[in-house]
Amino acid sequence: MELIAKRLHEKVTRYNWTGFYLIDPADPGYLVVGPYAGSFTPNARIPLTTGLCGAAATSGKVVVVQDVSKDPRYLAGSSLVKSEIVVPIFVNKQLAAELDIESYFADTFGKSERDFIEGCAKVIADYLGKE
Repeated sequence: MELIAKRLHEKVTRYNWTGFYLIDPADPGYLVVGPYAGSFTPNARIPLTTGLCGAAATSGKVVVVQDVSKDPRYLAGSSLVKSEIVVPIFVNKQLAAELDIESYFADTFGKSERDFIEGCAKVIADYLGKE
């Protein structure tokens, strides 16, 4: 996870924060920040009922917001963020983590970007499923 977060942040200039949130083993009603790379400190702990990460966790679906200022669910990590994608990662049909990417540019996450990020999340899901 650390390598993927770092590589995405370094190589894709529009990905200003990339990281993973993990289901808190002590309290599965929360996500805790995992490996990340980016230009700001993320929210360390997020209830599953809060934010875009919580929305992806509770729905089990990818959440893409092209303009976070227009989505009341957005939980700000930085006032510079304009768009965000959150991809849930399942292991044995259980939510284990999420890949969260934020951009300082609106409309960053079109179809090809979404497909690419979902592919990255699948690599992690496959890896975690083998542990």
